[in-house]
Amino acid sequence: TMVQVSLHCLCFLTLYLATGYSQERKFSGPLEPMTFSIFEGQEASQVIFQFKASPPAVNFKLTGETDGIFQIQPDGLLYHNKALDRETRAVHKLQVSALDAQGTVVEGPVPITIEVKDINDNRPTFLQKKYEGSVRQNSRPGSNIGTFIAHDKDEENTANSVLVYRIVDQVPALPKEGLFLVQTYSGVFQLAEQSLKKQDTPQYNLTVEVADKDFKTLCHVQIHVIDINDQIPIFEKSDYGNLTVAEDTVVGSTILTIQATDGDEPFTGSSKILYRITQGDSDGRLGVDTDPQTNAGYVIIKKPLDFETAAIHNIVFQGENPEPLVSGVNYNSSSCATFKLIVTDVNEVPEFSQRVYQAKVSEDVAVGTKVGNVTARDPENLDISYSLGDNRRGWLKINPVTGEISTVAPLDREAESVYRVQVVATEVGGSSLSSTAYFHLTLLDVNDNPPRLAKDDPGLFLCHPLQATGTVIFEATDDDQQSFRGPRFDFSLGSDMLQNTWEVSSINGTHAKLRTKHTDFEERVYNIPIRINDRGQPPLEGIVSLPGIILAVVFIRIKKNEGKANVESAQASEAQPLKN
Repeated sequence: TMVQVSLHCLCFLTLYLATGYSQERKFSGPLEPMTFSIFEGQEASQVIFQFKASPPAVNFKLTGETDGIFQIQPDGLLYHNKALDRETRAVHKLQVSALDAQGTVVEGPVPITIEVKDINDNRPTFLQKKYEGSVRQNSRPGSNIGTFIAHDKDEENTANSVLVYRIVDQVPALPKEGLFLVQTYSGVFQLAEQSLKKQDTPQYNLTVEVADKDFKTLCHVQIHVIDINDQIPIFEKSDYGNLTVAEDTVVGSTILTIQATDGDEPFTGSSKILYRITQGDSDGRLGVDTDPQTNAGYVIIKKPLDFETAAIHNIVFQGENPEPLVSGVNYNSSSCATFKLIVTDVNEVPEFSQRVYQAKVSEDVAVGTKVGNVTARDPENLDISYSLGDNRRGWLKINPVTGEISTVAPLDREAESVYRVQVVATEVGGSSLSSTAYFHLTLLDVNDNPPRLAKDDPGLFLCHPLQATGTVIFEATDDDQQSFRGPRFDFSLGSDMLQNTWEVSSINGTHAKLRTKHTDFEERVYNIPIRINDRGQPPLEGIVSLPGIILAVVFIRIKKNEGKANVESAQASEAQPLKN
């Protein structure tokens, strides 16, 4: 093809030019690891090197980071068919192999490194097309305004990427040109020769140039001159008169609007007004919110008002700016205003000292024992009468005058471990308003319940006649409060007369087994008394009877019928239980 012909001609030309070079600059050689440096941007179809291989090698193969740019001819000629771009890939890692006629690798692969050398082919760029900055009026020359940063994709720390900044235009040029400067290499923007006044020029438009050794880029910068805080807030009137408010006015309500003005630049920290109360509200019951558009102050209730604490508040406001005042300017009486807040009384419900009262007492305390006391006060200092509500078991009573709570009946933890009642405080006179709190009485356990069988009818039985000694298992329980390990009972026979016939032994803390000592028993019901001790303090003992040990008779009858054995099961008619 024409492409192949051109490449061969190029190869021959290159070899011819190489004949005059020394050995270290030759353009052909054996297949071995090599590194080549090539400038980016060179024209396509540039020969790099021609590899030589010994028979049986007849062809070459190129692999690695070729990016479709690097190719190799069958005769070993390595070249690139496109211009290189260092910013896309700075180093290409390639491998070259020599193949025989069957395509088998006979030499290599060997690594070939292509280093792409930088040229200045990238223009400096700013992160933004336009920047904005600000400087306070009366700022000193040399004050920093900001830093403008440009970027260059060329290789870092080389002449291609060194950037230079300068201001090329200032609009308006008032009061003169050169009011701003930019550091040549850092891009730091500063006020240059003199202080600025907003009333002269509130805004400057600058054109900044950034350049490397070959390219230049322009950027626009807008500088705003900001007013300084040299004006104090001034109230439209110094006294807002008297304001009467009921003490039950809802928290969050606005009760007054105040207004001050500031001559500094609108909508800045120099002109925004923050109001604070400096006198008359030590409890912090009031607050002032500022309207960001009008600077009006809205006086709101932050905490409930209280006539009984203070009926009159002489309030003093101070208007201030969030931005500090300039040196020599101070707040004065023009930034203050007053008003008198008169709080009117509202009849309020009595207030308990706490929402829930709690006490503990042993369940066996004597009737009439004091178990607790509640207190409430009336905001208007009226007398209070106490009563109980939801006293469903009738265990407690309360002294209507003192709030002392005592027992009027025996307590029982097993019936209710925590006894909860309502306590009602009602003002005497006035509107007879009332409020409610709660009294929780925790009953501490005493060992006042003897052990008993866990089941009323345990359903114990043995089959008669006994072929061997029989055993039945039963369970005990106790209504008293148990430890985390559970109950621990001791079991024994309730009568010494039964020692030769029965014996009882513990299985664990709650279960025991009753065993016969012989097999000679009648068919009847035996009531066996069992003594159960709970190991309590003091220990309690219960004697229970195990009726239910029914010795039932089962008969097996066998008969023959027509030469075949038939087995029929029949149960005897129920025997009448015999008395002990």
